[in-house]
Amino acid sequence: MHMKVVIADDMQEKALELLKETRAEIVYKPPSLKDALEDADILIVRSATKVTADLISNSKKLKLVARGGVGLDNVDLEACKKKGIEVLNTPGASTNSVAELAIGLMFSCARNIARSTHGIKEGKWQKSLPGTELAGKTLGVIGCGKIGLAVAEKARHLGMHVIGYNPPPKPVSSVVELMDLDEVYKRADIISLHVPIHPTTEKMINAQSIAKMKDGVIIINTSRGQVIDEDSLYDGCKSGKVRAAALDVYWEEPYKGKLLELDNVCFTPHIGASTEEAQARIGGELATIVSSRMK
Repeated sequence: MHMKVVIADDMQEKALELLKETRAEIVYKPPSLKDALEDADILIVRSATKVTADLISNSKKLKLVARGGVGLDNVDLEACKKKGIEVLNTPGASTNSVAELAIGLMFSCARNIARSTHGIKEGKWQKSLPGTELAGKTLGVIGCGKIGLAVAEKARHLGMHVIGYNPPPKPVSSVVELMDLDEVYKRADIISLHVPIHPTTEKMINAQSIAKMKDGVIIINTSRGQVIDEDSLYDGCKSGKVRAAALDVYWEEPYKGKLLELDNVCFTPHIGASTEEAQARIGGELATIVSSRMK
C-alpha cells in the first residue's frame, strides 16, 4: 500500500531513518507544506508547525496528523475533526528528557551555573555568588502528569520533599503529596511547571500567584510559555521576590523579550525533548504509527 508521509519540522537523522524503514514515501520539509499536503496521507509535526484550518484546507487524502512529542496545542483539533483527520501524539517518548532538563535547570538556578559561566566569559570572578543546595528543599510540582511525576521521582532521590497540585482527576502517587494550588505556592522553595496550555492555566503564574510564594522562590518552566505572565515574572525576578527562574518555553520563539536583561533568569531554546534518546523514541513511535496505517 502506497502512503505519502509529510514531515513538516526538523527531525534528527535516527528518527528519519526509522520512518524511512516503513517504506512509506517520506517528504521531508517540503518548500510548500500546503501544496505537499494536497495528496498526503499523514502529516508529522513537532512544536514549530501550526496545523491550521487553512494549512489542511486543500488536503484530499489526509487521514492523520501525528505530533512528535507532548501536547497538541499547535494543532487545530476542531478543523481536523471537521475533515475527518485523526490526531495523535507521542506523550511518553520525551518524558525523561524533559524531566532531566527540569532538574538540570534547578541546579543551574540554585548554584548559579549559567550566571557564573557568563560572568567568567565577561572577566568576572563571582566567587561570592550565594548558592543553595537542593537537598532538604521543598519542590512544588504543578501538573502531575507523566513528566511532572518523573521530575518528582528524580527530586525525591536528591533528598527533596515533593508537594504538588494537579487538577481532577488527581493521579495516585506515593511520590507527591498533593494539595491545593495556593498551598503549593505558599510552601514550595522551587516550583516546576508541567501543565498544558488551557484557559485555566494561561498566565497562572502572575503577580497574584507570585505574591503567595515564598520570598526567594525559584521558578522552572519546561511546559508552555503561556502559563507565565512575563511582566509579573520580570518584576518578581528584579525585586528579588523570585530568587531565580529558568525557562525552556516562551510566548514567542525564538525569545527576544525583556527577561534577557536579568542575570537571575536562565534560558534554553525549547530543548526539553532534544536528546538523542528522546528523538529515537519519538521516531520509533511515529514509525509504528505509520506502519500500522500501511497494513
